[in-house]
Amino acid sequence: FVLMFEALRLTDAVSVAAIFTLIPLMSAGFGWLLLGQRTSPGALLALVIGGAGAVWVVFRADPAAILAFDLGPGEWLFVLGCASHALYTPVLRKLSRGEPALVFAFGVLLGGFATTLLWGGRTAVAADWGAVPGFVWGTILYLGLVATAVTFLLMRYATLRLPAGKVMAYGYLVPAFVIVWEGLVAGEWVAAPVWLGVGATLAALLVLLHEVD
Repeated sequence: FVLMFEALRLTDAVSVAAIFTLIPLMSAGFGWLLLGQRTSPGALLALVIGGAGAVWVVFRADPAAILAFDLGPGEWLFVLGCASHALYTPVLRKLSRGEPALVFAFGVLLGGFATTLLWGGRTAVAADWGAVPGFVWGTILYLGLVATAVTFLLMRYATLRLPAGKVMAYGYLVPAFVIVWEGLVAGEWVAAPVWLGVGATLAALLVLLHEVD
């Protein structure tokens, strides 16, 4: 996550969102390397179609924007962050020893806190926390509890029961969720061709749901 945040300083959100769609395929590859998990041809095709659909949504159905995509330093840094995130799922299953879910989540959060403290501890100490707006505190609380702790608990539950590629494939729905929230909250609905990408990701996930592990 630190690598991803640093990458956002060097590039734009659309580029990194496109790279993010590679995580399920990366995770499937790591699952094969570490756990011997084999991805059937049907599941592999579904992962590719889901990724393509997500990219179509990210670039708002603009082929010219997709072809103009270029990997710079920020994008490569984000690729490294995504690879680390994709590796997390199979490593979680490989190192699991049956410990309680809350104990596991606490260990992950404690390790993340220590790592982040090494990276940005000096900045955190020097910050004027009293001047931080309430909205920012609410965002920090949401990121810490929901987007991190709860997400890790859910990922652990799924990872112990599903192949790594399937666990991460649900990330394909993130661009679709974003455009739905934009429409509901801001009233800004995307053009009709973009929904073809949403349909592709949903179809791919349905195929994965019916794939026998």
